[in-house]
Amino acid sequence: MPAQVAEIVEEMVDLERQSDAHMKFGGLGGKLKGDLRTQEEKKHRAKYKTLDDSEQKLRFFSARQIACRLLGSRGYLCQKCWLPHEDCMCSRIVPCNLWDKIQFWLYMHPKDFLRQNNTGKLLWQVFGINAAKLCLFGITEHEEIMWNAFMHSGRNNVWCLYPNKNTSTKSVEESFGGPHQTDAGETFNFILIDGTWSNSAAMCRRLKERAELMWGDDLPCISLATGASAMHKLRPQPSWDRTCTAGAVIGLLDELHLVSRFNSLGLDKQAQVVENSVDVLLASLTNRRVRMGRSITRRQRNHNDFC
Repeated sequence: MPAQVAEIVEEMVDLERQSDAHMKFGGLGGKLKGDLRTQEEKKHRAKYKTLDDSEQKLRFFSARQIACRLLGSRGYLCQKCWLPHEDCMCSRIVPCNLWDKIQFWLYMHPKDFLRQNNTGKLLWQVFGINAAKLCLFGITEHEEIMWNAFMHSGRNNVWCLYPNKNTSTKSVEESFGGPHQTDAGETFNFILIDGTWSNSAAMCRRLKERAELMWGDDLPCISLATGASAMHKLRPQPSWDRTCTAGAVIGLLDELHLVSRFNSLGLDKQAQVVENSVDVLLASLTNRRVRMGRSITRRQRNHNDFC
């Protein structure tokens, strides 16, 4: 557990002990509820005011979000699939070996950590924790591990999947279709920004600023020709040209498979295994909603986006 997260967890457990009241979490975002909430928020605001700059405040915000989610999930969520224990889908996920020259980095916003309908978690369930590494936004230890790996690989072997109008992007064919000599030790690092679209801009900006410091250059970005994934039925994206994290990986692997120097690696089959895992997650979430008497569809946030 990251040091600052562990510190906040211990402080909250101490507060619970001193108050002789049990911590309760619930509602949107799994926030702390009850009598302890007022005490904890007062302590949080006081600590926040003592922080000197925006970087310290970001780190504290991220650590507190993660600490609350960890405490709120105790005895409730499966720590692998992030679903309630009675809905655990782990036994239905089929693992698969990813081509060993690909390394995925799940750059996840704290608000998506332990979120039941998050699809990024499927990548390490399918490919394993060494092929798909979790890096939590604003957590120093995680970010340093990721950037040390990038420094070792070199700028030419790092790409971010981020189809933003304000960011210079290339297609998979433009990035990989030209003449290229693959070195025996070369690893292709792909950063997957795993967060809501409203949070992704800040996450991308942080990546680009760090790339500028490290290499004096922008972070290469890739856009995909993929559309909405199966999860769109339950968790719609802002528009049909955007997809979930697992959907982006499916699109990337499928498009890489079409590049001649990669088409013998079985990347299309690896994409299919991820797609199957998305179907498993969708079925698990749908069954839970039906059992709880909740709607299995979401209202369209902007009708024009879906027409």
